[in-house]
Amino acid sequence: MQRRNLQRDSRIDYGLILPVFLLTIIGMLSLYVAYYHEAKRNITAQLLRQGGWIIFGIVMAIIVIHFSSKLLWKLTPYLYGMGLVLMLLPIFFYDSSLVASTGAKNWVSFGGHTLFQPSEFMKIVFVLMLAFISVRHNAEHQKRTIKSDFVLLGKQILITLPVAILLKFQDDLGTMLVFFAILAGVIVISGVSWKIILPLAILAVGFVALILFMVQNDTGREILLKLGIQKYQLSRFDDWLHPFNSDSSSAYQQSQALMAIGSAGLLGKGFNVTDVSVPVRESDMIFTVIAENFGFVGSAVVIFLYFMLIYRMIQVTYDSNNEFYSYISAGIIMMILFHVVENIGANIGLLPLTGIPLPFISAGGSAMVSNLIGVGLILSMKYHTQDKRPSLKAKGVLAA
Repeated sequence: MQRRNLQRDSRIDYGLILPVFLLTIIGMLSLYVAYYHEAKRNITAQLLRQGGWIIFGIVMAIIVIHFSSKLLWKLTPYLYGMGLVLMLLPIFFYDSSLVASTGAKNWVSFGGHTLFQPSEFMKIVFVLMLAFISVRHNAEHQKRTIKSDFVLLGKQILITLPVAILLKFQDDLGTMLVFFAILAGVIVISGVSWKIILPLAILAVGFVALILFMVQNDTGREILLKLGIQKYQLSRFDDWLHPFNSDSSSAYQQSQALMAIGSAGLLGKGFNVTDVSVPVRESDMIFTVIAENFGFVGSAVVIFLYFMLIYRMIQVTYDSNNEFYSYISAGIIMMILFHVVENIGANIGLLPLTGIPLPFISAGGSAMVSNLIGVGLILSMKYHTQDKRPSLKAKGVLAA
């Protein structure tokens, strides 16, 4: 019995669990500070709610760890279909006041109660489906050619298209960018020829440059509005480019965040000290709490923990011989990495605000559970070392 427990322990990657644990502790302490300085907040209730989501996420992660790659393979198409159905809900069931404040219909609300954000769970399902499609394609096309790579790219885009359309109906551009980052990561690891990837990368950079150019002139803004870009999304670009020259609420949030971080110095002002008021500090701007309290050193420690997490994820992936898991890992890594870069980048003024939370730290149940499930999927790679890859013969993809 003791030997079996030792074998089970050796299959659990504690080097991956440690940074997640430390980040959640930092998150709870940061949320305490954020709530403490808001008179209308019930600190105990808010922290208990966040703690409840963390516990639920851990339970879900433990369950996912015990899912073999074969079981995940069987469930993936059904989970993808279920995810698309859930993505429809916030388009019809939403809180008008919440939409007015955020500009997006991305939360499901019933009877005045905001329940969950389906797009957070869809991120995990999307990763699984991209991995599913990529592995099946590789099994069908043993010899890689430019033509087969284009076919694979087309399949991956077809998987992405319904999600992008639903996010457009939700007016959630920030979350859409996360899905595009996941897609990019899976495309790169899927071995698509650089003759295809390089032109696409240049096209993407050119597209971003064109958007920035159009935002800064009236004619371009009119075109963007006609194409479906919302006014609040354009104003976020303005606030990012000129945070101290605008009277909008998001510009105030951005400028206050810059002052909070800039005034902290090397070691910060000390725990629970906030001299600068930053709106919605508990979610999008939680990094300002860390920076103001613990300065450059504390901020660097948090970034180092994320580096540790990503490094361990990559290492676990390299140690796995399971192709399906490798694609899943690439998607999860890109999901978490994009969240970290965008959130911290927005807090320090390098990127525009998009409403993307900081993984394991920001308030919010849906994102916390989604991220912990993602970690569970990575942990399952080492836990199921005996699995090589899903049997495609059983699916009728390959001839027996």
